[in-house]
Amino acid sequence: QLRLTEEEKRLLAQEGVTLPGDLPLTQVCGGTLGAVGSGGDRGDPSVPQAEERLLKKVRRKIRNKQSAQDSRRRKKEYLDGLESRAAACSALNQELRKKVQELEKSNGSLLRQLQALIKETSSKPAQTGTCVLV
Repeated sequence: QLRLTEEEKRLLAQEGVTLPGDLPLTQVCGGTLGAVGSGGDRGDPSVPQAEERLLKKVRRKIRNKQSAQDSRRRKKEYLDGLESRAAACSALNQELRKKVQELEKSNGSLLRQLQALIKETSSKPAQTGTCVLV
């Protein structure tokens, strides 16, 4: 009995081919379809080679499609990770810019205070004093 998945049936219909259901083209191994030609049907004159090749082609297309879907999923996960990292870096960058502005403002204030003290001390004449030692 030939067992085809829905995807295989759909692709075969898309190719415009119908396979008889009684050909031993597949072997079921642990719930998955085995490779075409496995299980001793090679050289079996009841299995036309064209149908066998077509079924192999359909199964290869299914594997390629699954592989492409997996690749797109991995790429999306990678890009999502990059986007979240970029957002986190952007937030940290914004926070650090704000801190730099605060520090520059504080630095300017301290600089003005220093200049005022220097001006105040330089404008006073030097005082002489007496020190008594007891």
